[in-house]
Amino acid sequence: MGRRVVFVMLGLGALGVAVGADVQRGTDRFVAPLRENDPTGLTDLLPSGGFRYYSVVASVPERTSADYELRVHGLVDRPLTLTLDDLSRMPQTELVRDFQCVTGWRVTSVRWTGVRLADLLDAAGTRPGATALTFRSFDGAYTESLTIDQARRPDVLVALTMLDGPITHDHGGPVRLYVAPMYGYKSIKWLAEIEVVDTVTPGFWEQRGYDVDGWIGKSNGRDDEPV
Repeated sequence: MGRRVVFVMLGLGALGVAVGADVQRGTDRFVAPLRENDPTGLTDLLPSGGFRYYSVVASVPERTSADYELRVHGLVDRPLTLTLDDLSRMPQTELVRDFQCVTGWRVTSVRWTGVRLADLLDAAGTRPGATALTFRSFDGAYTESLTIDQARRPDVLVALTMLDGPITHDHGGPVRLYVAPMYGYKSIKWLAEIEVVDTVTPGFWEQRGYDVDGWIGKSNGRDDEPV
């Protein structure tokens, strides 16, 4: 990748942050195919709506409204397989909250909309003995966890929009988790599966030393404790 191309991409990323969501979504569409074929890792430096791009695999398949499905299964009375349209027809909740990465960067006042995770659990009906959730990404590698009590908080969403538009592929779309009071690694991208289980199984980064309960403030001592 030539130096000139890198400078062009950095300029586009800065422009997206400066002038808003519509330009940023256009920048994301430009950058996404470059990331897929970038052996240098330089494209990971590009901002996406103020966010930084992270993935634990080299390439993530894309899903659209035509082929996206979310499975809710395990210790439930009514296993669910939901399309993007199904999720869009459910009652939507809006949150305007920060997104905080455990590494220290923060994007303030992000507008999120989606289905409360508690509403999905109610629709599926949790069985006795259900105490936790395991989340899986359609990247084929990333996993996460929450307790049932954490999952039922009103500020935990199965998110369908962010930054005033549909969630782009780079941001984990078309559907991702947003756990407002916890660090970003808990907000699993490219959400494909929610399994209701009887014990917490540490997720991808938690198996590598991160806190299982990723409350903001617990790990770096600088942020407010969760409310």
